[in-house]
Amino acid sequence: MQIIEGKQSGAEFRRFALVVSKYHEFVTGRLETGALAALSAAGVDPEAITVVRVPGAFEIPLAARCAAESGAYDAVICLGCLIRGATVHFDLIASGVSQGLIAASAATGVPIAFGVLTTNSAEEALERAADGPSNKGWEAATAAIEMIGVVAGLGRPRPSRP
Repeated sequence: MQIIEGKQSGAEFRRFALVVSKYHEFVTGRLETGALAALSAAGVDPEAITVVRVPGAFEIPLAARCAAESGAYDAVICLGCLIRGATVHFDLIASGVSQGLIAASAATGVPIAFGVLTTNSAEEALERAADGPSNKGWEAATAAIEMIGVVAGLGRPRPSRP
């Protein structure tokens, strides 16, 4: 029996794009800090990380797809925060972002990690952006590292560098 799984170490991976929504920065800044801490803990060189800031969650899928299509990154980590309001806007954006990221990853073959919070309140969002390994930015970065190993184990070559 063969088992394919990723590793927790990211030192051998050269490039990560971190796509971060500026909307609700009081939360997304904490997610970014968590993701960067996870990459550092995994041995990723800070010079191997590109942070791409976009206006809001709606813009994350396009930036993620552009980063993935560039061939410059081993994985893309997407961070954002949607807080439910009184209208259906939350549901439309949450669905669109998740579907857009799924489509971008499937089309490019590049791991795209989902660290976009969908919460009922700012308090719930801040709980998920607390310091340490339970931070959803940290979790998304760890998932990205592991998925690089998984897709490589399934025969996908690493991106060529521009």
